[in-house]
Amino acid sequence: MTEDAGMFHYTRTPIGAETAPPILKVKRLHPDAMLPTYATDGSACMDLYVRRSPWTDDLAVVPGFGSTRYQTGVAVEVPDGWAMLVFSRSGDGFNRHLRLSNCVGVIDSDYRGEVKVQLRNDSSVGQGVAPGDRIAQAMLVRAPRVQIEEVEELTPTARGTGGFGSTGR
Repeated sequence: MTEDAGMFHYTRTPIGAETAPPILKVKRLHPDAMLPTYATDGSACMDLYVRRSPWTDDLAVVPGFGSTRYQTGVAVEVPDGWAMLVFSRSGDGFNRHLRLSNCVGVIDSDYRGEVKVQLRNDSSVGQGVAPGDRIAQAMLVRAPRVQIEEVEELTPTARGTGGFGSTGR
C-alpha cells in the first residue's frame, strides 16, 4: 500500500509471488495448553484445542440445544494488517451438530487475551468435549484498513439492489 496525496493505492500480489507467510506469535497461558496445528500439508486452517487441565480429564458436555464455552489456553499476536478468523470444524458440524455460537469469530491484531470458543449444539443429544479435543479452526486473512467515503449515489450495476435469491438458483 502506498499513500499519494491522501489517497491509498492497493496492488494485488500475483498468486505464487507472495513474500514469506506472516508469523503468528502464540503464548501458552497454561502449561498444558496445546499450540494450534495444521492437520495436513494442505490444510487451509490450523486447529484450536480445548485446554488440557492438570486437575481433570473429564468431558465437558455441550447440552442438547445448548452451548458451552471452552478455553484454549493460548493467546495470539496477529500481525498488523491481518485478522484471525475462527470457524467451526466441518466434521463437528456434520457428525456431531456442533458449531461456533457466533458462527465466525474475528480476532483483531490488537487483541492479546485468551482465545476462547463457545460451541452450540443443534441436536437434542448432549455432546462431550474432552481436554485436548480439536474444537475450532482458524486462519489468518489480510485485513486492510479502508477509507470510508459518504456519497450521494453508488455506481450502478446490472444487479442493482436485487438480493436474497435475485440471481437465481
